[in-house]
Amino acid sequence: NDPRSLGNPDSPVVIVEFADFQCPYCGKFFQESGQKIIDQYVKTGKARFVYHDFAFLGPESQMASEASWCAQDQSAFWQYHDYLYANQQGENRGAFSVQYLKEFAATLKLDTAKFNSCLDAGTYSDQVKKDTELGRLLGVDGTPAIFINSQYFSGALPFSEFQAAIEAELAK
Repeated sequence: NDPRSLGNPDSPVVIVEFADFQCPYCGKFFQESGQKIIDQYVKTGKARFVYHDFAFLGPESQMASEASWCAQDQSAFWQYHDYLYANQQGENRGAFSVQYLKEFAATLKLDTAKFNSCLDAGTYSDQVKKDTELGRLLGVDGTPAIFINSQYFSGALPFSEFQAAIEAELAK
């Protein structure tokens, strides 16, 4: 029942990603393999995709993840997620400063008073830390970390590797 999931909740295949919005490899996964997985498996009802924070690259990672939860309060997690990845500019260089995160919300036409209040209050600070700790408990030590059912993949691998694992799970 994670609000940050896509697809059929009864799918035989569950794909879980642990990612950091500043991570260039996460951006590459999103642009390449991730989008193909969503198009070919999630949108067709064959798989469910779940996103978890693994905010380990510094304060801007933490703030971007918190901001994504504030966007989720307005049912806009996925739009905000996509916007963050489209606006990556390296690690801790100011691209995900609080000011820019608020501007992103305005660009996406979110209720900025609600969004800004949520972000300023640190409403989801503990949630982001909890997600990151869950990843560590599962053995995640870098991003992107992808679990296809219980099979672990590390890195922005080619789509064909994910596709083979998904197809094998679907064949069970």
